[in-house]
Amino acid sequence: MDFKTTVFFFLAAILIFAALRVITARNPVHAVLYLILSFFTTAGLWLLLQAEFLAMVLVMVYIGAVMVLFLFVVLMLDISNDVMRQGFWRYLPLGAIVGLVVALEMGLVLGGWTDSGLPAVAASASNTRELGVLLVSEYVYPFELAAVILLMAIVAAVALTFRGSRKRCNTDPAAQIRVKASERIRMVKMPVAQASGTTPDAPVPEKE
Repeated sequence: MDFKTTVFFFLAAILIFAALRVITARNPVHAVLYLILSFFTTAGLWLLLQAEFLAMVLVMVYIGAVMVLFLFVVLMLDISNDVMRQGFWRYLPLGAIVGLVVALEMGLVLGGWTDSGLPAVAASASNTRELGVLLVSEYVYPFELAAVILLMAIVAAVALTFRGSRKRCNTDPAAQIRVKASERIRMVKMPVAQASGTTPDAPVPEKE
């Protein structure tokens, strides 16, 4: 068994363990951390398959953004373990059936897989470059359509959460530069403070 196969089985074992701990961990924070570990090992497997773009997207998007958001949500909600365990045994048979169907499909796909019909790829070829060329050439219209749909989703989310404009104390830097001292300072003549018991018009008695 060569080094690449050894690394594959090592990462696969970690991935299976982390996936099992995601659904069996009693602490939701630990479950999220195990899910992050499973994503890391999946990215490693994709690197072994020379799918570096998918590995990079998995690390940057899912681990760097989505899973961090999940972790903050779990920490802020303070989910009770008793509430999470409600209905676990009720949905266990359905989940087991779905898992067996997925495992059967994967077995059929891997059992009938053959690489004899695949064209030879040079060692210096880049999957990321080839994917970029396909996106801007053959699939440019679906790519632009997906970008427009995502932009519409962002605009719709902002529009749904917008609660009206708020009054803000904004200052214009150009107006501050053009200001003159006469426009900002006003000289006010104040009367001289008088001694207690006397009026401002009455003269102050002189000492002998």
